[in-house]
Amino acid sequence: MTLKKSDFPADFAWGAATAAYQIEGAVGEDGRAPSIWDTFSHTPGKTLGGDTGDVACDHYHRWEHDLDLMQRLGLNAYRYSLAWPRIVPDGRGRINVKGLDFYERLTDGLLARGIDPYVTLYHWDLPQALQDAGGWVSRDTAHAFAEYAQVVAGRLGDRVKGWITHNEPWCAAFLGNLMGIHAPGLHDLETALKVSHHLLLSHGLATQAIRAGVPGARVGITLILGPQQPASERPEDLAAARRGDGFLNRWFLDPLYGRGYPQDMLELYRPHAPGFEATIRPGDLETIAAPTDFLGVNYYQRSVVADAPGEMGILGTRQVRQPGEYTAFDWEVYPDGLRQVLTRAHQDYAPPLIYVTENGAAYADTVSPDGSVHDEARRRYIEHHLIACREATLQGVPLGGYFAWSLLDNFEWGEGYDKRFGLVRVDYDTQRRTVKDSGAWYGRLSRGEG
Repeated sequence: MTLKKSDFPADFAWGAATAAYQIEGAVGEDGRAPSIWDTFSHTPGKTLGGDTGDVACDHYHRWEHDLDLMQRLGLNAYRYSLAWPRIVPDGRGRINVKGLDFYERLTDGLLARGIDPYVTLYHWDLPQALQDAGGWVSRDTAHAFAEYAQVVAGRLGDRVKGWITHNEPWCAAFLGNLMGIHAPGLHDLETALKVSHHLLLSHGLATQAIRAGVPGARVGITLILGPQQPASERPEDLAAARRGDGFLNRWFLDPLYGRGYPQDMLELYRPHAPGFEATIRPGDLETIAAPTDFLGVNYYQRSVVADAPGEMGILGTRQVRQPGEYTAFDWEVYPDGLRQVLTRAHQDYAPPLIYVTENGAAYADTVSPDGSVHDEARRRYIEHHLIACREATLQGVPLGGYFAWSLLDNFEWGEGYDKRFGLVRVDYDTQRRTVKDSGAWYGRLSRGEG
């Protein structure tokens, strides 16, 4: 099909997304304190090539130019995260006014250009001071997060279109505390489970804090979701896919929508993390399930799952590689998976509104002699996933917008600067920005030019 802007609702958010540590740089300027990602990236062997976010895209100094780029593309929405250690350097207590001033300038600059601001409060950059005091394993961190949310809402609440408490708590909990490939780099199941609970609890507490300070605020959370499909109809593979679904999807969706933690996963985890359930206190699940205005969905790939005792730890699963196209991250290109997770979220959990808050692909871009980037694979990837979004709306999904990941090439966490997702190329030596063909195409679509 030929995709048109008119295929989507008139108030559809045509956006792009970024995260503070991945683009801002200026890690030691204007009162910002270290985060766990500063510590992790400066630890030898943790990131590809020893790359760090010290400079990244230098967005802290070049934000006006980057907002002008968005305006020229015709985007009407921008999802960006705030750096907690730039605003509350120690995680609690003293407020860094210069940090708040920066995000106020950024937010006002968006509005002046006709771009709606969607703010993510936490995209993995926990103040190192809080990690030193126990991190997300400590219940106190959930309350510190609510205090931080209250401060930000008090300053920006009259201008923010949508508040996202957390980005991908699954990654923060399990990649950071079980698999050790993200900050803080730990390897312990019980720690990861406690972190997941306190992340969810902090979401509920922050939702309350934002609404108390900003009546009528629109609040949600962003989850990474992916279909978990059995490799065969064998009962063992069906059960393996169910475990994979519990691990990635249901562990967060169920408590957020009032069902508590899935019993099958509690039973699986209990022998290996006997102290986890004591972390859940009376009233916690009610706080976590506070009604929200939307669900953010990040989608990158599906998993085809086979039973494999002894693999993937206690999950006992193996991902079975499928024929087809793969990105530079070796992630399968499977657009229908986006339709599947959107319709599943709608049918099983019924959030009042859903946004695709991240979707995109890393490819090995080639710069032409004239400086242009003809990234047809990325353009096609975005087009096909938007077609999947359109199909989801035809199935009744209340889809409010799509945020391409990412506006800019950036620091891609453990992969450093090797992987590029951007609609806009960044030359990290010169900080020159170049709109790729995918960005130009997406801009034409968002402007209604076909």
